[in-house]
Amino acid sequence: MDFVPCCNAALARSLRRWALTVLCAAFLLALFCGTPSSAAGANPTAAGGQALDKNDPAFFKKMYTDKKGNKMPYRVYVPPDYDADKKYPLIFFFHGGTGRGFNNEQQIMHENARGTHVWTLPANQAQFPAFVLAPQCPIDDNWGDPDMNDINPKMQMALNILDAVEKDYSIDSDRIILVGQSMGGLGVWTLLQNFPEKWAAALVLESYDNFTDLAAIARVPLWLFQGDQDLTVPVDLVRTMVKQMRKANAQLRYTEYHKMNHEIWDRVYGEPDLLPWVAAQKRRASPATAAGDGQAPHSH
Repeated sequence: MDFVPCCNAALARSLRRWALTVLCAAFLLALFCGTPSSAAGANPTAAGGQALDKNDPAFFKKMYTDKKGNKMPYRVYVPPDYDADKKYPLIFFFHGGTGRGFNNEQQIMHENARGTHVWTLPANQAQFPAFVLAPQCPIDDNWGDPDMNDINPKMQMALNILDAVEKDYSIDSDRIILVGQSMGGLGVWTLLQNFPEKWAAALVLESYDNFTDLAAIARVPLWLFQGDQDLTVPVDLVRTMVKQMRKANAQLRYTEYHKMNHEIWDRVYGEPDLLPWVAAQKRRASPATAAGDGQAPHSH
């Protein structure tokens, strides 16, 4: 991102770091406060107009407790025709800022409803019978830090929850898909850079990162979505990220929506290619086999 003319390279780098720091602070503040949703006071619906109850019985309510007594709520959707003798893919969903709390409801409601429920529609389950796992981050925490990309205590609890679900159910470890929107995208960037060998693919919506390991990201097929009028995550910042990932030969697919702000989830989860793309993904055996398998990016 060219913030100043390059007549003084050192000064330009310094100002660029300062500008990114300011953008990072503004982004985190917006995520901490939560972006307003036009549906916040309404009865949320999933794809296809299916009404969602806040205690949606299709998503089992569970609570994880670690050895120190710390707790994290989570919801898990189990395919209706589950057979323990078969292996099932899993959508590991990280909610946005307004999904935080301890009620075990917000992470699958409102703007998080579409991202958790699109996979559970009968027509989609017929093609892609996947589990959906949605842990809930506490109100005063985040899933990740875009500067450090370290595994914070809450993300570690989410990973422990994934381990527990893999023990309880017959999950295909080669077909675990990361999905994160807004604040949840911070968690996905963190997981991609710490454990690239674990994931089949990732979807990231309206989120950014100051990469610490681009080579790790390049190992995992990734579909990135962004609105060009997003005031929370500026599109120029995301375009710079896209350039960096392409330079690193990332397996990147990028979709940018014209005249759309931060609330792009209805468009994203309505993409006709989304389910086929996700269903086709499988974890690569090694970095050598992963290189060069990406699809050509496209835009709207």
